[in-house]
Amino acid sequence: MRALQFADHGEPKEVLKLNEVAVPTVPAGMARVRMLYSPINPSDLLRVRGLYGKMDSYPAVPGFEGVGIVEEVNSLIAKTVLGVKVGRKVVVLNQKTGNWQEQVVVPAMRLFPVPTGVSDHDAAGYFVNPATAWIMVKYELNVPEGAWLLQTAAGSSLGKMVIKLGKRMGFKTINVVRRAETAETIKKLGADVIIDSSKEDVVKRVQEITKGEGVKYALDAVGGATVSQVVKCLGMQGKLLVYGSLDWSASEFTNRQLIGFGAKIEGFALQQWSAKQSKFQMLGLLKQIGRLMQDGTLTAEVAEVFPMEKYLDAIAAAETPGRQGKIMLQLGK
Repeated sequence: MRALQFADHGEPKEVLKLNEVAVPTVPAGMARVRMLYSPINPSDLLRVRGLYGKMDSYPAVPGFEGVGIVEEVNSLIAKTVLGVKVGRKVVVLNQKTGNWQEQVVVPAMRLFPVPTGVSDHDAAGYFVNPATAWIMVKYELNVPEGAWLLQTAAGSSLGKMVIKLGKRMGFKTINVVRRAETAETIKKLGADVIIDSSKEDVVKRVQEITKGEGVKYALDAVGGATVSQVVKCLGMQGKLLVYGSLDWSASEFTNRQLIGFGAKIEGFALQQWSAKQSKFQMLGLLKQIGRLMQDGTLTAEVAEVFPMEKYLDAIAAAETPGRQGKIMLQLGK
């Protein structure tokens, strides 16, 4: 079978290779899945670059999430409790051995049957973006109805999910973008306010919108000068969650900007949050996500699907600025 592997960390286009490898065996408690699709997430490429944790062994395969069909199960409890059976289409969360390969062997209890009405492409991206958006908004910030939430990278797949969650849950979004075409896209989704940071002063606009009070809830996936502006937008007891790093340059703000308002900044990493949850808590979370996918809240647009052998083109597309929608790798049929 084929697998996309890297023997050492570096730029993905340089270190990733499509290799022939042996079909893995299936020890007790494990299951073998024939993969169909896996998205290219920023965290996947950061892992190849060595900037998002180390792998257990090398050569390694990236790709945390995906969807596939169960080929073999060596776990009675997974069959009876979760319904993970041969021929069943399942969500594959695979931090250890990576999903960018034709077949994977993973713990059977970490597989989740795809809910009725969820497409293959949505199932492939079932966890990283949907779970991050839902957990940050619902559990970490607990944004109440009628409140303002400020977010950067609003045109990303996750940013669009936050907008739709706002419409569903009743909070209002202030959405920072850098391109006019992105503004048009999220306007159609129902974004309450859009600020084009290439043309407008973000801090001034937020102060106008909130009548000088600032925002109590904020999300940033950019960093650098952008997050510095967001800090200045925080109001009393404001909380900013930082979950991405599109800009690796240093941020600049003074301590007084936090102290004066009793505001705080926290980093959010889905991997760390998930590690603190029990298997049954995670199962409950996945069921919640499934319901929000079925009603269209946590679905994402797919920009393009690339066959496995076109992985270099897929990576280039995934890192194209202003891209609308997810890039998918097709790993099998």
